[in-house]
Amino acid sequence: MAEAAGGRPGRPVVWVNCAASLDGRLAYAEGVRARLSSPEDLVRVQRMRASSDGILVGVGTVVKDDPSLRVHWELLGEPPGRTPARIVLDSHGRTPATARVLDGSAPTIVATAAGCARTFPAHVRVVAAGRSRVDLNELFPRLYGLGIHQLMVEGGAEVIADVLRSGLFDRLTVYYAPVVIGGTTAPPVAAGPESRNDGDAVPLRLTGLERMGEGHVATYEPRRASSDRDR
Repeated sequence: MAEAAGGRPGRPVVWVNCAASLDGRLAYAEGVRARLSSPEDLVRVQRMRASSDGILVGVGTVVKDDPSLRVHWELLGEPPGRTPARIVLDSHGRTPATARVLDGSAPTIVATAAGCARTFPAHVRVVAAGRSRVDLNELFPRLYGLGIHQLMVEGGAEVIADVLRSGLFDRLTVYYAPVVIGGTTAPPVAAGPESRNDGDAVPLRLTGLERMGEGHVATYEPRRASSDRDR
């Protein structure tokens, strides 16, 4: 993962990545998994994983999809290389004991809130950050101190929303699949609180648009007032 512009001292360079339908949905109704990435996009995502120090998801994604969060070197046609850490945001210790992220096959970090009493296997590093729920402003510097300097955020919708709204990101890439999902329960790219006005929205700047298979990848960076004035 090439370093994104705008990384801040003391926290990782954060790259948010997801695949969505043309109407901005991450999955089917009620969050049923949708395989939206094209074969070409799957390779792109694996290259991002391979060059990251850590891959972050929320516990909702772990419960629903049970991802391995490993690098699929076979898709890259390369021998296995270094293994990025798997990072789960799990404020209250809901990660199932049988989840693949706890199988010991890769370094794993579970970020909890301070009051979480759940215990995890000895090979899992537990980082408490925040009182009642994980505080990203506290967690990201802690991850940086653990050697996570390039962080890939993969979802789900609430985690993406938290990262974007916090401003703790440097790049967002979305693969748009040529499909419309629709409905009211299919999760959007970003969930969480409603945006009531311009001040609640997350302003972005389009920096790239690339055809990839039958879809396309759009790349955005935060629209920061100071950098935009310089342009």
